[in-house]
Amino acid sequence: MITRRALLQRAAQAAAQVAAQAAAGAAALTVVAPPVVGAAPALVGLTQKGRVIGGGFVDDDAAAGHALRDGGVTPTHARTERTVAVAIVGGGIGGLSAAWRLDARGLTDWTLLELGAQLGGNARSAEYPGLDGLRAPWGAHYLPVPATHAVHVRELCRELGLLSPTGEWDETVLCHAPQERIWHHGRWREGLDPLDAATAAERRQFAQFESLVAEWRASGMFSVPSAQGHAVREEAMRRGGPAARRASDVEALDRVTADQWLRSLRLDAPALRWWVEYGTRDDYGASLQQASAWAAMHYFAARGEEELGPLTWPEGNDYLVRALTRRLSRRGDARGRPRLQAAAPVLQLERRGTAWQLDTPRERIIAEAVVWAAPLFVLPRVLRTAVLPVRIEYAPWMVANLVLDRPPAERGAPMAWDNVIYGSSALGYVNAQHQQLGTPRTTQLWTWYHALTDRSAVEARQQLRDTPWSAWRDHIIADLQRAHPDIAQRLVRIDIRRWGHAMARPVPGALARVQALQAWQPGPRLFMAHADLSNLSLFEEAQWHGVAAADRVVRALQ
Repeated sequence: MITRRALLQRAAQAAAQVAAQAAAGAAALTVVAPPVVGAAPALVGLTQKGRVIGGGFVDDDAAAGHALRDGGVTPTHARTERTVAVAIVGGGIGGLSAAWRLDARGLTDWTLLELGAQLGGNARSAEYPGLDGLRAPWGAHYLPVPATHAVHVRELCRELGLLSPTGEWDETVLCHAPQERIWHHGRWREGLDPLDAATAAERRQFAQFESLVAEWRASGMFSVPSAQGHAVREEAMRRGGPAARRASDVEALDRVTADQWLRSLRLDAPALRWWVEYGTRDDYGASLQQASAWAAMHYFAARGEEELGPLTWPEGNDYLVRALTRRLSRRGDARGRPRLQAAAPVLQLERRGTAWQLDTPRERIIAEAVVWAAPLFVLPRVLRTAVLPVRIEYAPWMVANLVLDRPPAERGAPMAWDNVIYGSSALGYVNAQHQQLGTPRTTQLWTWYHALTDRSAVEARQQLRDTPWSAWRDHIIADLQRAHPDIAQRLVRIDIRRWGHAMARPVPGALARVQALQAWQPGPRLFMAHADLSNLSLFEEAQWHGVAAADRVVRALQ
C-alpha cells in the first residue's frame, strides 16, 4: 500500500555504509540495512555543477527471488527437521496479521518464514544513525484512520496504544499540520487540490465528480476492507430490483478503464484527470489507461468523506511492523524455538501424508497447516500442483530516500508532510521529520515515490533493472528542480529501492479475479493470506486476509 490520500472535499471546496561526501564539513551519515544477497555497491556521482552525491541501490531481495525462481538456491547438507502446527510463508502485513490472530485464538505453535532479511513486506524502512537514528520508509508510509467497521485494524490500534478505550486517537501519531501542499503555477500552495486558477468549467467538472463519489459512497458497495463492500453488492444482486441495478452499475465500472469511463462522462478537464490519476498511481501504481474505473472510484468512495488522520510515523508503516514483531517475538513455538525466521525462503512445498513439508535452505519443516502470505505468483514456483486461477499484473515502483544537508529554496506554503508537484510523473515526497517535535534540524530526510506507469509492467521491470543509479539520480533531481531550483546543491545522498512486483494492479476485471481467488484453495489446509486476494495493496486488505486465514486454520485444526 504505497499511498498518500488527498481528501476530495478539499478539491471541491477550493543497506550499506554511507559517508556524506558533499561539502567540506558535512556530517557523516550511515544507512543501516539488513544482510543482503548480491547488494549493489555504493555509488557516487557528480551533478552538472560538480557536487558529489553519494548513494546506490539498496538490496531489494531481487537476487534471492530470482534464485528461487530459477532453482538457484540449494539446501545445506546439514539441514535439520522440525514440526509445528502452522507454517506461515511471508513476513509482510498478511503473514504478521495471521500470526497475531493465531496467538489471539490460542494457537501459538507456529513459525513464520520470510524470504528477505527484513520483515514487513512493502512496509519496510531504513535507519539513518547520522540523523539521530531517524528512519524513513521504503514503501507504505501511513495508515488512514480506520472506520468503525474496520474492526481488526482498530483492535490492533487499541493493543498498540494508538486508540484509547474511549475512542480517542493518540495525537502524536495523527499527521501534524500542515499535512499537504502542491506545487502549482510556480509556488507551493497548501492542500493537494489542483484548482488554483481553475476555470468555471473545470470547477463544474470537479463538482460533478464529487457528486458521483458521494453517490457511490452512500451505496455501501465500496469499503475498506473491500470484502464488506463486495458483500453488500452481492446481496443487492440477490435481492433484485433497483439495488441489483445499482450493483450491476458497479460491476460495469470494472469492465472499462478509468480513462474510458471519464471520457464517456466527458470529464476531460486536465486538472481533474491529473487528480484522479494521482489517486490511481498512488494506491495502485496504475495510470488512467491501466486502472479499472471501479478501482479509481474505490480510491475516493471507499473511505469516509472526512478523515482525522492519517496515522503516520517517520518510518511509515514499519512502525506497525516492528510493534507486531516485538509482540510476536515474546514467546517461542511449542519447543521454545524462535517463531519469526527472516532470510528463510521456502524452496519447495509439498504434501507429506496429511501434513505439509516445507524446505528452506537450512531446515525442513513439517506443518499441519500452511498460511501462504507471500505474493500469489510465487506459490506455483514452490508448489508444483498449484495453478493460479487468474492472471495478476504487478506494478513496478521505485522509492528513493534523499538526504539533504540543508533545506532547499522554495516559494509559497511551508514544508508539509506530503509534498506533490502538479504534472509530475512521480508522486512527490514525504518529509520523514514531519512528526518530530522540537526544533527542526538543518539536515533533511525525504522519501520520494515513483510508480512506473508509462509502459507495460514487464517493460517497466526491465527499465528498473537496466537503468543505472546515476540516471535515476538525474531523473529525481530534474523532477524536484521545478519546485526546488537548488536541490542539486543540497543533496548529500540518494538511496534507491526498486520494487519489481510492488503490488497487484487492479486493471479491468478486478472483481472477477477477486471472486475466482475467493474460491481457490490449492491444497488441503493451505490457506491464502495476501492482499493480492483483494487486488488492492492496502494495509487493511492484507490484515483482513491474514486474520481470515488464521480463523480458518483454527477451525481446521480443532
